[in-house]
Amino acid sequence: MIAIVILAAGAARRMQGRDKLMEEVNGVPLLRRQTLRALDTTCPVLVTLPPAPHQRYDVINDLGVTLVPVPDPSEGMNASLRAGLAALPDTAEAVMVMLADMPDITVNDLNTILQGIDLDAETRIWRATTQTGAAGHPIVFHRSLIPELLNLWGDAGGREVVKAHADKTLHIPLPENHARTDLDTPQAWAAWRAGRRKP
Repeated sequence: MIAIVILAAGAARRMQGRDKLMEEVNGVPLLRRQTLRALDTTCPVLVTLPPAPHQRYDVINDLGVTLVPVPDPSEGMNASLRAGLAALPDTAEAVMVMLADMPDITVNDLNTILQGIDLDAETRIWRATTQTGAAGHPIVFHRSLIPELLNLWGDAGGREVVKAHADKTLHIPLPENHARTDLDTPQAWAAWRAGRRKP
């Protein structure tokens, strides 16, 4: 079984007071939209969140996902990563780490990655890329790498582990720039929305 951990505990400091995960796409808050897409894969889904109370809980607490509060999200991405991995079910053979602020990621993209995974192969990391091969997200880690991931601190995500196992990584291309479009500023949101309105 492969589980999905959505990292959604960050403070969105570059959004000038707005919460990027509460920004609406077609009338749905981004966090809820991406959580629903993860659920559509039928994988178990865990979502890391800031300590309650927080508005992000309100948009996903009816979805049946595992909510994982992160005691100190200000440390950076690895606080969320450690919390999510520690909450994984024992039956998880691999974990997909998904960033919540990537609105171009579709359920088809997630399924493309899942279908590319062979747990019996020597591969230990399966990583999404753009259509032209630039590395991005989501990233799937074999369960054997979880101890290394749990030792990471700061805001670099799983970068050190990915680098250490580059020779056992399979890159899986997704359409266009899906694997690298993340929206961290109001300007990025405005540009993305403008692009979607183009014929």
